Amino acid sequence: MQIAIVLFDRFTALDAVGPYEMLSRAPGAETVLVAERTGPVRNDSGSLSLVADRTLAEVPAPDLVIVPGGPGQSDQMENEALLGWLRTADATSTWTTSVCTGSLLLGAAGLLTGRRATSHWLALDALKDHGAEPMGERVVIDGKYVTAAGVSAGIDMGLTLLGRIAGDTYARTVQLLTEYDPQPPYDTGSPEKAPAAMVAEWRSRSRFILT
Repeated sequence: MQIAIVLFDRFTALDAVGPYEMLSRAPGAETVLVAERTGPVRNDSGSLSLVADRTLAEVPAPDLVIVPGGPGQSDQMENEALLGWLRTADATSTWTTSVCTGSLLLGAAGLLTGRRATSHWLALDALKDHGAEPMGERVVIDGKYVTAAGVSAGIDMGLTLLGRIAGDTYARTVQLLTEYDPQPPYDTGSPEKAPAAMVAEWRSRSRFILT
């Protein structure tokens, strides 16, 4: 099983690394980082790079596609090199997935029309522009399309999908060995739980303000 994780300038690191840590442990998995060009690709803060070992053209038919989000997603929404590759890869993929605002790239490629999907809470309504039905859930599965909410939800998506691929016992074992047992010190991880003033502030600062 070939897993392709897409990289682009100013992606969010955990969007890619979270599902990588879960899914790269699948039996027989080959995980490749792909981008338009090989070499280091900087994350959204510019302080971390992941290395794309292969170009998009070199990986035309992966079994599983993972598209991260991040501020750089906005610059990719009309990038036909990437969107065209997503359509081509999706034609033969077993699973097509995204984390955070990566779902907007799937939408821009025309892959989410009429489907349920999720994204970062600040970008959720923008899915409507691509014909998708926004769902305020952490992980949404609609056929072979699996979308995760913001950033850390990619870990849950990866573990969920690992259970589908390798079975619940295997996925539970990976959860144990990675000691994935979230116990956050705060309870503000969603707009429903965070103080209203905090949510309002970040909505006002978001690049996804809808007019």
